[in-house]
Order: sequence, then structure tokens, then C-alpha cells
Amino acid sequence: MRRSVAEPNGVEPAGAGGKFCPAIFANFKYSFMNDDQQQPQLPKDFFKQFKNKQEFHSFFNNLFKQGIEEMLKGELDEHLGYEKHSKDGHGSGNSRNGSYKKKVKTDSLGDMILNIPRDRNSDFSPGLIPKGQRMSDKLEEAIIGMYSRGMTTSDISEQVKEVYGVDVSEGTISNVTNRILEHIKQWQDRPLERVYLTVWMDGIILKVKQNGRYINKCIYLVIGLKNDGLKEVLGMWMAETESASFWMSVLTDLKARGVEDILIACTDNLKGFTDGIKGIFPQTITQLCIVHQIRNSCKYVVWKDRKAFCADLKEVYSATNKEAAAQALELLDQKWGSKYKYALQSWRTNWDNLTSYFNFPLEIRKIIYTTNTIENLNRGIRKYTKTKVQFTDDAAAQKAVYLAIINIEKKWSMPIHNWGYILHQFVTIFENRCQL
Repeated sequence: MRRSVAEPNGVEPAGAGGKFCPAIFANFKYSFMNDDQQQPQLPKDFFKQFKNKQEFHSFFNNLFKQGIEEMLKGELDEHLGYEKHSKDGHGSGNSRNGSYKKKVKTDSLGDMILNIPRDRNSDFSPGLIPKGQRMSDKLEEAIIGMYSRGMTTSDISEQVKEVYGVDVSEGTISNVTNRILEHIKQWQDRPLERVYLTVWMDGIILKVKQNGRYINKCIYLVIGLKNDGLKEVLGMWMAETESASFWMSVLTDLKARGVEDILIACTDNLKGFTDGIKGIFPQTITQLCIVHQIRNSCKYVVWKDRKAFCADLKEVYSATNKEAAAQALELLDQKWGSKYKYALQSWRTNWDNLTSYFNFPLEIRKIIYTTNTIENLNRGIRKYTKTKVQFTDDAAAQKAVYLAIINIEKKWSMPIHNWGYILHQFVTIFENRCQL
């Protein structure tokens, strides 16, 4: 089927010196081969009229502007129920009422001033250029994308001006990114899986302004391992201090969002966590991070002894089972205990939670004996937020961390290596608690 579309009126191609040439534009038509395949057909010499890029850009700016305004008039026709000058409008109770100018920002054509039609009852709300919106969706997405990758508002403002030719103030950029807060709320309240085979918990410290000064605040994060072998960040919680009550509130939140059971929880000896999780998920096994424990022990050991001490300590955490590990700890105590009492004290204090991984096969041990999984997440967040040394408020910090998480989670598209075999081990050990 072949049909022609009427020529646009009122917009003329740019000729020499940036002027418009009506004669050339009179031949400007679109021809459509069929409904599925649209092929614009222009006069043979159509593009020869443009002497430079500026003339070409000016022409299509005007063409785009007229097209948008005509579409807006069509929206008003549909809203009123009759076309302009139609007798159907007599006694309808509403009519056209001129137009008003509105400056909008586009990602391809820069700033543009449009004539927005209006009605006398003031209830016409155009869908093409919604009330209150002055920026294209693509431009907003570009701003949020730049913000999520760690760019400051001033850097984004300069980049948008350079790439899109649009003046966007830092305040406008903040307003655009503030819309993320609603997404954060929905994300934080979303339903979760009934069971997580493993969760990793840790926090990231940020400088946040409060009562006129910048203080350290921690955003605590929880990653969950699902029964399909994929990971997801379950949420983030901000606090100045840790306590058993704080962790109970976090775990209560998880439970309220549908989590019925956590098989194993891996943490960095977080203050109050062990007591908190027993109060909410009493069957959960707690595994403290061995790597953090080694670091904490080494800070009590002088440099000249550290290599030998670490070699002896390795016999403890790399033992084949818990009994062999206990024997290695006794030997370690005999050799170094009198000199480095505090380096070994925390091993005895937290022995049960440090050695939980000995109860599992090697494949599961590799997953749970450290908090590397969540530390990798923290490093990724640092990468995205490194240019933001300080945050003006809690919301600014939460926006930056949330956007970093979303970017990082996009890469978590594959299950843990050899997952089928590992899942079989989980099901064998925990039987019906896995709820596959």
C-alpha cells in the first residue's frame, strides 16, 4: 500500500545565510512503502541547500518544534472532542485558550521553547509534554547514569552542556536524582525469598553531614545467596553505631519482608550480631570471617615475628577438621601465647563461631569462611562513590550507594561455579529447610 503524507506548513528549509527557502520545502514529502516499512523519500537535491552543519541543525530544530506543537494541538483536539473552528464546539462548555511558552530540555536538540496549547477550563494535561516536566526521559536517564557512576553534580552539569548543549543547574540535577529515593523505598520494601542458603553482612563507612558537621556513618548491607546460586543485595540500613538491638531491627525487617529462614550467616564479628540473629532466626549458623580474624590477631604481633606467627596460625584455620584445628591452636598458644596473649584471646572467645565452616564440605567452606563476597561489593561501591568524599545528608549517601549496587548487581548474572553440586550438599545437610 502506497500513500503520501501532506507537506508540513510553516517550516522552511534553511538556505544560504541561514534563511529559509519555501520553494525547496514545497517539494518535501514523505512516501511510505507500506504499514510495516517506512522509508522517507526526499527530493534529490534536498540536502544541497544546507551550507553547513548549523543550517542543517536549525532546519530540523524548527521541523521538530513544529511537529511537537502540532501533536500537542492534536492532543487538545482529542481532549475537547472537536477540531478547531468546528461547530461541534458550540456550547461544549470548554474551548481553546491560546498557548503559553515552555522551555524544555531535550537530549538530542538541546533547549527548546515550545508553544503549549491550553483550554479555558485549565484541565488539559498534555501527555507528550506533561505538566511540571521540563526534561526528556532520555536526558534524565543520562543524568542518573552519570550520577550512578560517581560523577559530581558539577561534573554532570558540565558534561550535559558539552554533549547535549543543554544548561542544567546542579540544583536541577539534584532534583532529578532525588526521584531515585522513591525507587530506593520500593527496593527496600520489596518481598524477599523465603529461604537464603547464606547471607553475608558488612558495612561501609561514609562521611555524612549532620547538625552542621560531617561525621562517620555506616551503611550496613546484606547479600543473600538464593537456591538458584545467584546473589542479591537484600537491603541497606544506615546507623552511627552497632548494637544487638540494631541488628535485631535489620533481621526483623528481613523477616517482615518474607524471609523465613537463613541457613548460614557470615559476618565480620559485627557487634551484637550473634545475639541479634539468635533472637530472630534461632536455627541460623553463624560463621565469623577468618580473614578478618587473622588481621585482628596480626595487629598485636610485631613485624619481625609476623611471618612466623602467620605460618603457625595457618595450621589452625587450614586444618582438616575442628579437632585438628583445636590441637593446632594449643600448639600456637604454647609457642606464642606468653608473648602475644591478645592475639590469641579472641580465637578462644569466638571459637565456636570461627570454626563453624569445619562442619561443611570443602565447596561450602570456600563460600562461607570469609566475607569476601560482600567486601567485593563494598569495593565496588567505593569505586562508584570515590569522587564523593562527603555527602550533604543521609539521602545523598543512600542515593549514591543504591545506584552503585544496581550497577554492580547487573554483573551478577551467573550462579556460583559448580552450583548443582553445592546445592546438593546444602539439601543433604539441611534437608527440608532449603525449601526448593
